[in-house]
Amino acid sequence: MSIHTTAVVDAQAQVDSTAIIDPYVILDGPVIVGPETRICAHAMVSGRTTIGARNTIGSFTSIGAPPQDIHYKGEETELVIGDDNQIREYVSIHRGTAKGNGRTVIGNNNMIMAYSHIAHDCTICDYVIMANVATLAGHVEIGNHANLGGLVAVHQFCRIGDYAYVGGMSGIGLDVPPYVIMEGTRNQMRISGVNKIGLRRAGVKRDTIKKLDEAFRLLLRSPQLLLKDALAQIEEEMMDCPEVQLLVDFFHSSKRGVVKRTLE
Repeated sequence: MSIHTTAVVDAQAQVDSTAIIDPYVILDGPVIVGPETRICAHAMVSGRTTIGARNTIGSFTSIGAPPQDIHYKGEETELVIGDDNQIREYVSIHRGTAKGNGRTVIGNNNMIMAYSHIAHDCTICDYVIMANVATLAGHVEIGNHANLGGLVAVHQFCRIGDYAYVGGMSGIGLDVPPYVIMEGTRNQMRISGVNKIGLRRAGVKRDTIKKLDEAFRLLLRSPQLLLKDALAQIEEEMMDCPEVQLLVDFFHSSKRGVVKRTLE
């Protein structure tokens, strides 16, 4: 274990013997730091926060602070961070709330760039990229391999689907379907198409990408079809494809509504 002499480590904290705690770090409360994780200078980790293996927590981060929720009264909630994440300088991630999930969860292999914010009760899956100053309000869910550009702001309770690519400076007020490229703000949100480049890079087969393209054509570019009729046609014709099944399930499970407008 390497803990710098200037670091302040609470007696309740548990730090793995292979972890590195840099100068002026503060571990405040029952923090757990896993194997080979490095917490860089001046970072603050507080509360019931569990950090897994091989993470890098950047300088001047605030990890596990109480939620910014006027109803929070000090209840015992938590933040759970998985393995192999890069959380860069000045990022803030808050614990959950009692009225929410009770926990904020960060998965594995994510890149959270500088000045980003993840609010209470959010769930970030795996291989997510959040570019600089991307901001999530409470209860947001981000799917696997999703990519958020710089200065993106996501409204509370929204979902971003797997492999979705959200362009920089977008304001997200509705659910963003999996596999799409999207940009815009509020009632000007636009889906420009399937994220074919991202899917190819991830090794998704051409036939699968073709089926997703066909499904989105029915959903977004067939004005003669109501959404329920488009979904029914997709379920009848293409449900042998797991990715299309995920897409259909995403639409059916949406509570806020899904972005459906496309670029002309």
